[in-house]
Amino acid sequence: MLEILQYSFMQRALLAGMIIGILCPLIGIFIVLRRMSLIGDSLSHVALAGIAAGILTGIYPLGMALGASVLAALAMEKLRKTYEQYAELAIAIILSAGIGIAVVLISMAKSFNVDLFGYLFGSITTVLPEDLKIISALGLFIIISVALLYKELFYIAFDEEAAVLAGIPVRWINIFFIVVIAATITLSMRIVGVLLVSSLMVIPVATSLQIARSFKQAMIFSLIFAELAVILGIIISFYFELASGGTIVLVAIVILLAVLLGKNLRQRIQAKKNILDNKNAASA
Repeated sequence: MLEILQYSFMQRALLAGMIIGILCPLIGIFIVLRRMSLIGDSLSHVALAGIAAGILTGIYPLGMALGASVLAALAMEKLRKTYEQYAELAIAIILSAGIGIAVVLISMAKSFNVDLFGYLFGSITTVLPEDLKIISALGLFIIISVALLYKELFYIAFDEEAAVLAGIPVRWINIFFIVVIAATITLSMRIVGVLLVSSLMVIPVATSLQIARSFKQAMIFSLIFAELAVILGIIISFYFELASGGTIVLVAIVILLAVLLGKNLRQRIQAKKNILDNKNAASA
């Protein structure tokens, strides 16, 4: 572990990864509860189009991805209201548009750029000092925003109609929240990669829901699982020269499987204990 910290690029990767390990589950738990798990995939493909456009035009790719994702997020919220009874269509439309634009822009590049490969699958060596500054600043803003809007987001996640009746400005909070999702996805691309960022938003939350007994517990556990996946994934990818994004996601899946196995074993032990208690009670 100390060897890793000798390299400046690894210090940046770990710091950026730890910030992302907070942001993804923090936003992801509200996404999962609102049954919008695929929104990450949709906006990540739009971000890929922004990355490709940035590489082609020579403009800072992360900035282009952020702009494209925010515009797509706003368009998605508009479409969600247009197709109110078929809200999932908004995600499908933006996903299709993002893939189409990304493929066209990538084909215009005439070659599969190494930088683009890093954005697709994540790379610990590509986190630049300016990237870390942007991730830190926007990450802090997102964390503070979620903390200030915690009660409203919680209310909307469980019952949007009741939140409207309670006087909560649901429309504006939804717009702000979907923009925050777009920003989180863009910030996470350097470490996790465009194609895998939604996994880090969903899998730790799915893991926490297996053992949590309250919303706050689910949030805390998801943060712990995400941080564990990110740190272990970065360390493993460094020593075995693997893509950081895929490694982080696989570690997150291993944690999920371990929790499921542990829960299943505990239930079996408890069931056997109950059977023995019932037998003892009957014999007595």
